[in-house]
Amino acid sequence: MQTYGARAVLVGGAVRDAVMNLPVKDYDIEVYGIADFEALAHLLEPFGRVNTVGKSFGVLKLCIGGEVYDFALPRTERKTGTGHRGFEVTVDGSLDFATAARRRDFTVNALGFDIQSGEIIDPFGGMDDMGKKILRHIDDATFAEDPLRVYRAVQFAARFDMQVAGETAMLCRRMVAAGALDELPRERVYEEWKKLLLKAHRPSKGFDLMREWGITKKYFPELHALSCVPQNPKWHPEGDVWVHTMLSIDAMRKLIEDESVLDGERVSFPEKKQLKLMFAVLCHDLGKPLATTIEYDNGEVIRWEAYQPTIVSRETKTGMPYSVRALGHEEAGLEPTRNLMYRLTDEHDFIESILPLIAHHLKPSQFYKQGAKASALRRLAVKVNIEELVLVAKADFLGRTTPEAKTGRYAAGEWLLEKAKALKVWNKPMNHLVQGRDLIALGMKPSPKFGEILDDVYEKQLDGEIASKKDAIAYIREEFQHNN
Repeated sequence: MQTYGARAVLVGGAVRDAVMNLPVKDYDIEVYGIADFEALAHLLEPFGRVNTVGKSFGVLKLCIGGEVYDFALPRTERKTGTGHRGFEVTVDGSLDFATAARRRDFTVNALGFDIQSGEIIDPFGGMDDMGKKILRHIDDATFAEDPLRVYRAVQFAARFDMQVAGETAMLCRRMVAAGALDELPRERVYEEWKKLLLKAHRPSKGFDLMREWGITKKYFPELHALSCVPQNPKWHPEGDVWVHTMLSIDAMRKLIEDESVLDGERVSFPEKKQLKLMFAVLCHDLGKPLATTIEYDNGEVIRWEAYQPTIVSRETKTGMPYSVRALGHEEAGLEPTRNLMYRLTDEHDFIESILPLIAHHLKPSQFYKQGAKASALRRLAVKVNIEELVLVAKADFLGRTTPEAKTGRYAAGEWLLEKAKALKVWNKPMNHLVQGRDLIALGMKPSPKFGEILDDVYEKQLDGEIASKKDAIAYIREEFQHNN
């Protein structure tokens, strides 16, 4: 590029990640000293296929083999309307790096690497902030132009375990209070949530920031309602429901990163499954604000008021002993979960797949204590994936500070998974031994009665009364053909 008087600078997350010794996935390169896109495209053509699909956004893509590199000319942006497309982009190859980088969000994302000289360009002190693990915005005006940057601050702070600079936190709070986040489409918010849940070792750090800055109160009241909701200290010495939920999502993140199920086998977690498990744990106690009661020894019961709690303490009852219960919070949490999730995405099937994990998250511990029979386990497998349920229940168990939880071993989950594997229902329900075509083969004519017969046979399977197709056929002949 020097032949053309051009200067190529690697920019953005690639430089940040390289400095932090993290894997670099995307390479974004800004080219200085080039007059226009036509000149840039002409310069790149000898190296591979040039794709101009991103030209309207100020980007050309160079495809070399299976790799894709983004090339852009330096540019400035000016807010002209709402939404992430409401910007006027001005491309100017004569800009200096500091002027072009001022449009970026944080100092750690405004680093450049001069490919020719090997020099790191750092106009805003990003290297120093990175060394001190501080996340600091560059410019009040440019930062506030894109309210999504508040969510980016949340997930960056959690992913890179950084402290948000005081002035940056204050600006984020002001933007939230002013309603700046109202304009954000849920798709963009959802993408930042996914990065938080999938890439941060401690996602709780991001959610704590959302609570501190007023995001949960204003946009996710179902989640915010967990704050201050009391729990029985015998089972939850760690504190209120918010504290427990934060510990639980961090525990689930660690379970996923360790890639191990409860019996020690190594398993892989596709991204969609990870997201399902993380959301299930995040939402598993959303029913507690609705179901929690404080029960005093004199028989008086006070319901916890959802979203507007009145804190009840021993002092208000002159030291009278009380207990905290949340009976039925599993079912009570389904509707708040739907409400929260649909505010993030319209993926109906994905949302519905989360709900059984919430509805049954206490089952592993309950079944273990009861010594549940095989029939109960088979019926549970019809309602929920037991392997996934055990992971959610284990994260719930580990999200506490009880002596048992501190051991890291969830005996109830190990027991349930072992029993479910022996019954071959740990990751799917029991197969139907007979189907409609089998009834036709017996000489029966298709009718609404088929459904009743097949359901009846399946119930017998679940109870262990029918164990083979031969037994099922014999039962059908005796009960439904012989009697007719």
